[in-house]
Amino acid sequence: MLELSHLYKTFNPGTTNAKEALSDLSLSVADGDFITLIGANGAGKSTLFGAIAGSFLTDQGSITLDGDDITLTPEHHRAKYIGRLFQDPMLGSAPGMTIEENLALASGRGGWLSRISKVDKKEFCERLAALDMGLEDRMQQPVGLLSGGQRQALTLMMATFSVPKLLLLDEHTAALDPKTAEKVLALTEEIVAKHHITCLMITHNMQSALDLGNRTLMMDQGRILYDISGEKRRGLTVADLLTLFKEAVGKELDTDRMLLS
Repeated sequence: MLELSHLYKTFNPGTTNAKEALSDLSLSVADGDFITLIGANGAGKSTLFGAIAGSFLTDQGSITLDGDDITLTPEHHRAKYIGRLFQDPMLGSAPGMTIEENLALASGRGGWLSRISKVDKKEFCERLAALDMGLEDRMQQPVGLLSGGQRQALTLMMATFSVPKLLLLDEHTAALDPKTAEKVLALTEEIVAKHHITCLMITHNMQSALDLGNRTLMMDQGRILYDISGEKRRGLTVADLLTLFKEAVGKELDTDRMLLS
């Protein structure tokens, strides 16, 4: 489904600030995989997502999606079939536009200054009700007035309104309180399963990395240290993950930003 072959990316090359963010990274993602990614700050997780989404071009390597080489495809073209959520709830939607207008844009059915049909409004309302975030009665409210959890739930719905080939979740619950984060994660799992979406999710929660999806990747210094699935993954604990990291790199994993339970 997704094939990453020998990706390299160095930012600020030839300067004292040069940073090799991806180093000979290869990965095969099967259709329907739900992969969680963990690693310390600066491990290359978000850079990997940026490369897949087309936020920048890699220095070397190739990216293939459903058999099509998208290595040089511009980001706005990839956005038609790759959905992406960020850590910041303020990203991924237009804060000055209403919920209804945002959904119209996401669904390709118009938006600002465009007439939205009664049929579309009914569908938007039904989909919002399914989120269980109390948004179905607030469709005329600007998105910028929503809480972080409501906005992330809405953005998740927008990113999957037209089912994407691939969904990238970049710590999309990290800025939320624990109770809201749990609700958005449950909603994520439900939507991904319902539509059989191939998904990669960066998380700072080590337990979630083992509980969600079917594969867990551990990254460090722009490379994949471990790709764990099946019975081996089901038997792992957070302590086991920390031990694996130490064995691979010879030092403890920096867990300052991570939740270990």
